[in-house]
Amino acid sequence: MQPRETQPDAEHAPVAPEESSGAALLSAPLAGPVPTPLPEAAPLPTVRSEDGRVVLTDATLTVRGQEFLLLELERAELTPVRWILWYLLGGMGLAMVMIAFLQNWLRTGPAMFGMATAALLLVYGHRGTNRLRLFRLGREMVHFALPGETGPWQRLMAEANRRIYGVHDRAAREAATLLAAADEATRQAAAAAAAAQESQAANNNSAGNGLSSNG
Repeated sequence: MQPRETQPDAEHAPVAPEESSGAALLSAPLAGPVPTPLPEAAPLPTVRSEDGRVVLTDATLTVRGQEFLLLELERAELTPVRWILWYLLGGMGLAMVMIAFLQNWLRTGPAMFGMATAALLLVYGHRGTNRLRLFRLGREMVHFALPGETGPWQRLMAEANRRIYGVHDRAAREAATLLAAADEATRQAAAAAAAAQESQAANNNSAGNGLSSNG
């Protein structure tokens, strides 16, 4: 047994290093600045098709009375579609009437009427329609038929896609801002808890020293 003089004091006895806690890790400052809240976006003007079948606002897309939120849409796709049946009937009818007229099987009047009818069928089938497909996030797509010229519909759907992408981009930035604010609140709470723990430990040490001195 060692003499009392050679034994180390309790205050200076070697102590194992304290393991780092989760609070200390959370109290570390986050990398990068915290994003500021996004300013309120100005409302976009409402766009309507000439026949009123499609209405586009800054938050919704209405097609034939059915409304969709831009946030639930992935994109809109417009494809011109030809009516092959009417197109073939018109072409075959025109060819048959012309052959019959050249073979003197038909007179001029019936031949002209037949060629005009076949030409109308050919034009009608060639014009066709416009197929609109709306891709929805996590759900099946929706199909619509939009008659008329393809150009105006394509411009309207391009504007719809631009607004759809804008809505998704803003939602992603708002989510990033909220996540950064939550991380900052967690960091501040962890720092406050660590400071309170250090203060409590200091108070305990001072109380222990006072009792030792009194003894």
